[in-house]
Amino acid sequence: MRNIGTVQRDRLEIVEVPAAVAARTFAQDVRTGLSAPGKTLLSKYFYDDLGSALFDAITRLPEYYLTGCETQILREWGWEIVRVLGGAVEFLELGSGSAQKTRILIEEALRVQPMLRYSPIDISRDALRSSSSALVEKYAGLTIRAYAGDYFDVLRSKSLRFEHRVLAMLMGSNIGNYEPAEAQRLIALVASVLRPGDGLLLGVDRKKDPAVLELAYNDPTGVTAAFDKNLLGRINRELGGDFDLRKFEHVARYDAQRGCIESFLEARGRQRVRIAALDLEITLEAGERIHTESSYKFDDADVDTLAAAAGLRRSKRWDDRDERFSVYLLSPLSS
Repeated sequence: MRNIGTVQRDRLEIVEVPAAVAARTFAQDVRTGLSAPGKTLLSKYFYDDLGSALFDAITRLPEYYLTGCETQILREWGWEIVRVLGGAVEFLELGSGSAQKTRILIEEALRVQPMLRYSPIDISRDALRSSSSALVEKYAGLTIRAYAGDYFDVLRSKSLRFEHRVLAMLMGSNIGNYEPAEAQRLIALVASVLRPGDGLLLGVDRKKDPAVLELAYNDPTGVTAAFDKNLLGRINRELGGDFDLRKFEHVARYDAQRGCIESFLEARGRQRVRIAALDLEITLEAGERIHTESSYKFDDADVDTLAAAAGLRRSKRWDDRDERFSVYLLSPLSS
């Protein structure tokens, strides 16, 4: 591990945690995914510049209730959340992004303690630097030690340092983007850095009417469809593909048995596509689907199972007014 950050007013440090293994490239994952019998593209590649802008637009859609519901919970219950562990706290957040919702809790914490330490983890060093600089500029009582790296690598690195009780955060239903086994591994890793008296805030989208869920992932304006199709556009731009985006339909279906929304790009007719940078040609039959995302939904039993496997227990739950989204406090069993 090496420090790559600059100190800003002695309150900001950015630490880079090298990957434990060499990361696969976009090109490698596209080749693997599109060469398989059941074609797939990994959802982590949604977020190039255009994809990130489209997702920001999605969060503003009335059909995509998740962001608004979680924000409502934090605004209504933030005062209780920051006090729930008792005494002074510090924050550890996985996937901080722009930290817009986190600011609600930062402001609440600084109402009850003069100083707050915040440790965000994000794969993007540039995003960390930008958001962290803005935060220390805005909040005089805030100190940031940020970690640039993969969640798993940072949590295994033993580089995290805490002085007070830790309120860890995995918000935005990000846990729903992981397959169940991988989600359990991640929660177990978070639990491994928590001590008695610490806690984990877990934001999840609740299981509900399939029609509501499917509309959230396939809005009538077509923004989500554009977001999904941008994966093909990215292949065209970066790898010399010749996908015709007009010949694909975005499909989102709720699988009640698995408890998740599955998103696909479905070919509207038989087509042959070439990707120059990979020297790869693929054929898609009419109706053939490329899987792009699984988004898991939860109820209390699901969260209890996830927590118990990591040596945690469900201590508290906060809901939005319509009980569509929940923020859970998970605590070490020894607390």
